[in-house]
Amino acid sequence: MPPETSPAATDTLTDDSALTDETAGIDIADARRYAHGIPWDDFGTLRRRPGLHWNRYEAEPNADGGFWAVTRHADVCEVSRHPERFSSAIGHVNLWDLEADALEARRSILEHDPPAHTRLRRVVSKAFTPRQMRRYNERTREIADELLDAVVRQGGGDWVDLVAAPLPIRVIIAILGVPPQDADYMVELSNHLVEGTTESQSLPPDAYGNTTPLRLLPFGSPAAWGLYEYGAKLGDQRLEHPTDDVVSHLVHAEVGGDRLTATEFRNFFQVLVFGGNETTRTAITHGTMAFADHPEQWDRLVADRELLPSAVEEVIRWASPILHMRRTAAVDTELSGTPISAGDKVVMWYPSANRDEAVFERPNEFDIGRADNAQIAFGGGGPHFCLGAYLARMELTVLLEAMLDRGIRPASAENLVRIPSNFVHGVASVDVTVDVSAPAVRV
Repeated sequence: MPPETSPAATDTLTDDSALTDETAGIDIADARRYAHGIPWDDFGTLRRRPGLHWNRYEAEPNADGGFWAVTRHADVCEVSRHPERFSSAIGHVNLWDLEADALEARRSILEHDPPAHTRLRRVVSKAFTPRQMRRYNERTREIADELLDAVVRQGGGDWVDLVAAPLPIRVIIAILGVPPQDADYMVELSNHLVEGTTESQSLPPDAYGNTTPLRLLPFGSPAAWGLYEYGAKLGDQRLEHPTDDVVSHLVHAEVGGDRLTATEFRNFFQVLVFGGNETTRTAITHGTMAFADHPEQWDRLVADRELLPSAVEEVIRWASPILHMRRTAAVDTELSGTPISAGDKVVMWYPSANRDEAVFERPNEFDIGRADNAQIAFGGGGPHFCLGAYLARMELTVLLEAMLDRGIRPASAENLVRIPSNFVHGVASVDVTVDVSAPAVRV
C-alpha cells in the first residue's frame, strides 16, 4: 500500500501545483456526498489529471488507508480485462477489506477469478442467454402493462413505487422461480441491502431472525440473512420438485463433476436477486427522469421507434446504476503511468468512465441517437461482464415500447430523494407526472 503521503501518486503529476491542489482534497468514496448526486466535477478533474488519484478512505474499521481511483474509460477496460493483474478474489470487491472468514462466508461469483469464476459462471450462464431471456418478453410486457395502467389512472406518482421497483423484481423472480406473492418481500430485502451501502442502517442486527455476525453477511445487513434463508428453503423445494426455473437449475446443475455447495448457492441467490432488481430499477428511474427533463428526446423516440436500441443504451450510460467495483493488484504493475504495488486497492468508477470526453462526444448531454455508444455500465469487458445485461436491455425496451403504445409521456420529475450510497446510483423516490395522448400511428 502506498504510504500516507502517497509519493507514487505525485510521481505521475506535472509541475502544475494548481492541479495537485485541486485533486488533493477529493474524496469520491464519501457516501454522504451522493445524497446530492454524483460529484461529476470531481470525476472530471480526476480524468484530466495525469496518472491515477490516490483516494484516502478510512470509513470502515478494517480500511487500510485508500485506493487508486480508476476514472477513465480506457483504464476501466484495462482493469476489467486483466484479472491476472487486477484480482477479484484477493480482498473484496467493495472498498473495505474483510477478515479471512468473512470473505469466505460472503464470497460469491463476484469474488472469484478464473478458473473458479469460470466454473461458477457456467452454472448459470445458459439460463441468461439472449435466447432464454426472450422467453420472458411476453411476461415482461404483461407486467409493464399492468403497472402503467395504474400510472395512467393516477396521472403519475412515485415512479419508483409504481414502476421502477416492481417491474424488474417481478421479472427476476419469475426467472428464478420465486412465487409472485413474494415480490414485495424481495423488494423489501433488496432495499435494506442498498441501505447497507449508506452511512446507517434502520434494521437491528437480529432482523429477519438473523443470528449471524453482520461482518459475515453481504453489505453487513441482516437482510442478506433473510435472502439466504428464503433462498435455502426455495432451493430445498426445487431439489425435491424441480421446475423450469433458474433455482431448479442451480440446485441440480453439475459442473466439473460437482454441484454448488450450500454457501455457493445462497450467495448466488443473493447476487441474482439484488443484481436482477436494483440495477434495472435504477436505470428505469434515471431514464424516466431524463426523458422528463429532456422532452425533445422523447419526441424523437415517438417519431422514430428505430431509435429504441440506441435510446436504451443511452439510458444505461446516463444512469450508470452501479457506481464502482474494486479489484486488488495481484502483482506489482502499472496503470496509466502510475506504479501500483501488489496488494493495492484499484477501484473502477463506471459513471466517470461513461462521461469520459475521450470516448463520448458531448458526454454530459442525454442523446438517444448517440452513435457507437461505448457505455460500460455492465463492466468494461472481461470475465465479470454482467450476466444480466441482455435482461436489463430487454426490460427497458419493453417498458419504453409499452409507454409509446399507450401515448404516455413523462412530463415532470419532482421531489427527488436520492439514496446516499457510493455503490448504487439509487433513488428512493421521485414524483413523475405523465401526459397521455393517442399514440402515434406506426407505419
